[in-house]
Amino acid sequence: MNDKKTVQTVAVIGLGKIGLTLAAVFANNGFHVIGADHKETVVHLVNQGVSHVSNEPGLDQLVAEAVRNDRLRAVRDTSAAAAESDFVVVIVPVLIKEDHEVDYSFIDAAVEDIGAGLTKGTTVIFETTLPAGDTRNRFGKRLEEISGLKAGFDFYLAYSPERVYSNRMIHDLQQYPKIVGGTNDKGLQAASDFYKQSLRCEVIEVDSAETAEFSKTAECVYRDVNIALANELAVYAEKKGVKISDVISAGNTQPFSHLHTPGIGVGGHCIPIYPYFFIKRGLHEGLTPMARKINDSMAAYAVTKMEDYLDTLEHKNVLILGLSYRGNVKEPTKSTALLLAEELKQKNAWVYVNDPLFTDEEISTFSITPLSLADERISSIDAVILQAFHNDYHSIQFDAFTNCKLIFDGRNELNEEEITALGIQYEKIGL
Repeated sequence: MNDKKTVQTVAVIGLGKIGLTLAAVFANNGFHVIGADHKETVVHLVNQGVSHVSNEPGLDQLVAEAVRNDRLRAVRDTSAAAAESDFVVVIVPVLIKEDHEVDYSFIDAAVEDIGAGLTKGTTVIFETTLPAGDTRNRFGKRLEEISGLKAGFDFYLAYSPERVYSNRMIHDLQQYPKIVGGTNDKGLQAASDFYKQSLRCEVIEVDSAETAEFSKTAECVYRDVNIALANELAVYAEKKGVKISDVISAGNTQPFSHLHTPGIGVGGHCIPIYPYFFIKRGLHEGLTPMARKINDSMAAYAVTKMEDYLDTLEHKNVLILGLSYRGNVKEPTKSTALLLAEELKQKNAWVYVNDPLFTDEEISTFSITPLSLADERISSIDAVILQAFHNDYHSIQFDAFTNCKLIFDGRNELNEEEITALGIQYEKIGL
C-alpha cells in the first residue's frame, strides 16, 4: 500500500514516446511512477532502465536515472497499476478509422482496466487528444460503472492535453503551459496541483474538461488551416509566376502576418487526424474540412507537376526520400509518403522509398520497395521526391543519381543551385 503522507505514486497508462517521457519526468521530479503498457518488450526495456524511444534528447538519461533510483518501474497489468496509485495519467492512442470516425479501441480497453483497479481518492487525468465531452461523458461514466465510485466525489476526473513536439518533448514539458480542466472544482484542483509538482511548469486552469479538450483540437485545426492557406497561395502564385518564398518572407515582416511554409502535405498523429473530431461532430462546412482536403491533395498536385515535366510517369523509377511523416521522427502514421506512393502507383511508376530510420522489412510492410542510397540501383532512378528531411539527407550527393531528370523538393530544404548544376530539374510547391 502507498504511504500517501510521503511520496505519491503515479500510474502512466501507455508508455509510447509521450507516455514514457511523462513517466520519466514525473519520476525525476519526486514521484513514484508505475508505467503500464501491454507490450512486453517495452516493459522489459523500461525495467532495465532503457528507453525504447529514439531521437528524444535527454530521455535515455532520465529513464536510466529514474529506474536506478527505484522511482520508475513498468508493468503490463493496468488494473494493478491503477490500484496502487494516487494519480492515473492516461496517454493511450486515439486514432481515426478509414471513414474518419474516431477509433476508441485502445483507450476504451485501457479505461476498462483502469476502472477495475480504481480506488477512492484517486485522480484520473486524460492527456490523449479527445473530442470535447469524452472525458466526462464517455470515460468518466464508464469508470463509474466499472468501479462503483462517483466521479468528482469518490475519485477525481480531469483533462490536460499533451502539447509536446517530437524530438523536443522534455523541453516542451518545461516550457509550455499545462492546460488543465476538471469535471468539477475538486478534479481541477487535484490535477492542477499535481502538474505544478510533477512538471514544475506554468499551469493554466480552464473552466471545464470540455474547454481543455476543445483547446487541443483547436490548436491542431489552426495549424492545418494555416498550412492549407500557405499551400493554396503557393499554387496560385505559381499560376501568376510569383515566387511564394519571397512573398512569405516579405509578408511576415508585418507583425500580424504569420504565413506558414507550403509543402507536400502534413502527417503524423495530430494534424491529419484531430480536425475530424470537429468535422465528424457537426463542423461539416467551412475552413476546417476545406483545409483537410487541400492538404491531402498536395501529394497528387506534386505528382501532377512531376508528370508534366517528365511527360509520363509510366515505368519511371521514382524514389521517395522519407517514409516518416517528418524529419528525424520514426513515425509513418498518415505520412504523405503513403499518399505519394499511391498516386505514383496509379501512374504505373515503379516506387522506391529510402528512410534511414526504418529497416527494409519495416518499409516493405507498406508494399513499397526499400532502396539504400548505397545501392547501385540509384543510378537508374528517374525522379526523386524529398518527403521528410532527415539529418542524413543534409549531405546527400545527387551526382550519384546519374539518370535522374527531376528532383521534387517537397519540404523546400534542398539546394536548388547544386541540383540544377548537375543538369537535374528542380521543382517544389510554389516557384
